[in-house]
Amino acid sequence: MMENQTEKILDTTQAKQSVIVEIRAGTGGDEAGLFARDLYRMYSKYATSQGWSQKILDSNQSSIGGYKEIIFELQGLSVYNQIRYEGGVHRVQRIPKTEKQGRVHTSTATVVVMKKPQKTEIQIRPEDLQMDTYRASGAGGQYVNKTESAVRITHKPTGIVVTSQSERSQMQNRENAMNLLAARILQRQEESDLSKLTEERRQQIASAKRAEKTRTYNFPQNRLTDHRIGKSWHNLEDIIEGNLEPVIKAFKKMIRGK
Repeated sequence: MMENQTEKILDTTQAKQSVIVEIRAGTGGDEAGLFARDLYRMYSKYATSQGWSQKILDSNQSSIGGYKEIIFELQGLSVYNQIRYEGGVHRVQRIPKTEKQGRVHTSTATVVVMKKPQKTEIQIRPEDLQMDTYRASGAGGQYVNKTESAVRITHKPTGIVVTSQSERSQMQNRENAMNLLAARILQRQEESDLSKLTEERRQQIASAKRAEKTRTYNFPQNRLTDHRIGKSWHNLEDIIEGNLEPVIKAFKKMIRGK
């Protein structure tokens, strides 16, 4: 009896995961930034429905309220297993609010999902870091903080640069930046390990994670299409409000079927 209880505790501990998600506006100017904002809102609402905790690590807003870039952390049960394959190029087709002639425009945003490493997975030496501080800025680049609370960290061995300015405290921003740095170092190591595998095995793994066109969000037709599995849903309005579960389940089913 005690062994069964221990196994359940271990399973629960192993299932609690953390991921860092990066969303960046792609082609399409201001509309791409608004789409990046919509994607963040979609993932945020989905995270809430799953009971996951959320934390913005860094963001760069556009002048009209979109995001040039937003980086956030999600933590909860099976979070990595649920959204690990959300990465790629997401494409939106809709009439922008700024479009006066009613024409449908196509814009893109990229999504990157990284597993947040455990403290024992990545060892970062203080002497390998260069830390700079600066004033946090808001939409349009104007300064919104009179103190140098924003942090930029450069990892000298790899050249990876990370920033964080979402918190008022420099110490909190430094912690956020260090978490992001560890995740990017781990991602680079995993990519290096992948290149050492046999070609056949590498292709099987890459087919699920390649950063090609992942999905199309067609608002005039209320349709979402996942191009990797060739499947469409005609309730885009619900999906963009965070009802991602059917889409995620369909893709995971495809992965298991390979």
